[in-house]
Amino acid sequence: MDKKLYKKIQDRREKGTLRSLSSFDGKIDFASNDYLGFSKNERLQSDRAEQGATGSRLISGNSEYIEGVESALANFFDADAGLCFNSGYDANIGVFSSIPQRGDVVLYDEFIHASARDGIRLSLAKSYGFKHNNLEDLKRLLELNKPQTIYIAVESLYSMHGDLCPLYELNQLAEEYGAYVILDEAHSAGVYGVQGRGFAHALDLHSKCFLRLVTFGKAFGAHGAVVLCSNDLREFLLNFARSFIYTTALPISAYDKMLRAVQVEDVDQLRLSLQDKLVYFRRNLKIWDSSSAPNSPIQFINFHDLNELRKVEQALSDAGIFAKAIYSPTVAEGDEGLRISLHSFNSEKEIDSLLRIMSV
Repeated sequence: MDKKLYKKIQDRREKGTLRSLSSFDGKIDFASNDYLGFSKNERLQSDRAEQGATGSRLISGNSEYIEGVESALANFFDADAGLCFNSGYDANIGVFSSIPQRGDVVLYDEFIHASARDGIRLSLAKSYGFKHNNLEDLKRLLELNKPQTIYIAVESLYSMHGDLCPLYELNQLAEEYGAYVILDEAHSAGVYGVQGRGFAHALDLHSKCFLRLVTFGKAFGAHGAVVLCSNDLREFLLNFARSFIYTTALPISAYDKMLRAVQVEDVDQLRLSLQDKLVYFRRNLKIWDSSSAPNSPIQFINFHDLNELRKVEQALSDAGIFAKAIYSPTVAEGDEGLRISLHSFNSEKEIDSLLRIMSV
């Protein structure tokens, strides 16, 4: 391996921010995105025989059943059409690399997911980041770029800090400047809206969005993603999104599980249970501060001392509790902290243990 690569690893090791794989087998889960416990839900297990896709959707990997799943998902989320991708990462790569054209402009929240940033880099459009959830900064950039076709890229619920997009006001700005809103609902779908239809649906703004992206690997406990859009845009993506065109399709069982995930009848009860746990957590947080939304399953606790953050993470692990410390470059330097995920299945006793060890 080239010495430049060794140096990059060594630099992170010296800063104490070197990433490594970890397992939370047997530990109390305060880290995963399985907010409603769907990954363990037996009703989501597919009874379809495991069948390999055999090729891309445009060659041999398609079927009437898959297209029926896409139609059903579009109907559930109140969209004209849906197109499934193998993951949220693949969907963001495909959307942002193909839709914005040369001469267009993409304005993206500085905290948007890395997959969207990667897709934007692959496009021929100009792109500018605006300060996180800062509508004044967004308006400044809209004003500077208003002769062009503009796309605004945001998330409903931001995956690290657990705060929500000011979607109502943002949509008003988009309408004023004729911009197109691309909304990533990866962490909000399943958690917000009737039967988990998402944050935009909860605010009755889903029809205002040019495109919504729902992933199934978080609250829905499955795999894959669906882009919710118009019929014309679905046809465009099918023809020009390279991460859709040039990859082997998912097996039939994966599409089946996506559909089952939105058909769980007691999802609203699970969502209410999750919110009860969030109220309990926030009420007992005491010495710690969280800038996350009170109703967000992601609660981010900032630490200004990295050694203290490492000590707390290790103490939790030693006690059989898995909560993940987040370091730069995942977040900006100086913004490191403990990312705590709350779930409908976490007990008050488990939350008490988490908070007690954090405060030692």
